[in-house]
Amino acid sequence: MDSVTQAVLGASIYGAMMGPWQGRKALLYGAVLGTLPDMDVVLDYGDAVANMTFHRGFSHSLFVLGGISVLLAWCIRRWRPHPGYSGLRLWLAIWLLLSTHVLLDAFTSYGTQLFWPFSPPPAAISSIFIIDPLYTLPLLLAVVVGAIWGLQRTGMRWQYAALALSTLYLGSTLLGKQMADQQLLAAMHRDGIQAEHTFSSPTPFNTVLWRVVAVDGDDYYEGVVSWLDKSPPRLERLPRNATAGQQALSGSQAHDRLRWFTRDTLRYDLIDGYWVVTDLRLGMTGYHPFRFPLAQVTGDSVTVIEAPEQWPTPPADFSQLGMLRQRALDPDYPLSLYDLAQPLTQSMAMPPGR
Repeated sequence: MDSVTQAVLGASIYGAMMGPWQGRKALLYGAVLGTLPDMDVVLDYGDAVANMTFHRGFSHSLFVLGGISVLLAWCIRRWRPHPGYSGLRLWLAIWLLLSTHVLLDAFTSYGTQLFWPFSPPPAAISSIFIIDPLYTLPLLLAVVVGAIWGLQRTGMRWQYAALALSTLYLGSTLLGKQMADQQLLAAMHRDGIQAEHTFSSPTPFNTVLWRVVAVDGDDYYEGVVSWLDKSPPRLERLPRNATAGQQALSGSQAHDRLRWFTRDTLRYDLIDGYWVVTDLRLGMTGYHPFRFPLAQVTGDSVTVIEAPEQWPTPPADFSQLGMLRQRALDPDYPLSLYDLAQPLTQSMAMPPGR
């Protein structure tokens, strides 16, 4: 999730646990600790693919954070002892806010390596968009109330209520995910599609309208489905070019890591002499922020780019949000995902990797 959400979640959890003894400072401590796992963004792993796929790695491991919580609690008790609460309570507060950070991240589509250093594919439940005001606003309001009125009876009640409300909302996203998956399976059965694997996620900033994808060899089928729809969605066939792209990228370590990280939910486009690989899970149709040129084609030769940069993303078209809103409320609204996907093939100036 975004940094603001993680900060207010950490503040509210730590405030609820430690507020009676630490007062308003608990909100500040919680906000700082709540963003601690994301500090790995300052690390440079050598290229754009590595930076993407190593993010939410060791710093989001439940094993690593469990050890860090013990170390932090021990240091605080040693250097700043307080007779009002036990070391166990302090450890539990720190462990809860660090663990909820990474577990919340796992509900998004990005991919969180909860079990690093083991290497199963990253957890990506994909039931909540990376920014969702309905999840964040109750926590933000509770933190503001706690900062103004303090963490006594009223302030504490606000923390408990906000945490309960946000957790219930997060749970409701799983119902939306189940609805979207069932509607996708019904649409595939109707259209006779035998997919290799499927994917679903909410469209930006809401959990009413969902984007569904079925990967089928050199093509993928994409559609949108709303809670208000009475029938399975219309699936549009889009080119994936997997056979040619994967053959050209044979031997690319960056490509292999992307396939693992995304569970092979990738699209391949030959643009300006570069094989550009797109992570289809993130963003919205036609606007996917993680795209990488992994090989350069010159005549009949293909040169794998060892340290790829990120392919330029077209400017966001915020008019699409209005179209998505209309489609969420009106199942008959004529939204063409094929048209939205056309920017994925547009030519752009892009230097080769380092």
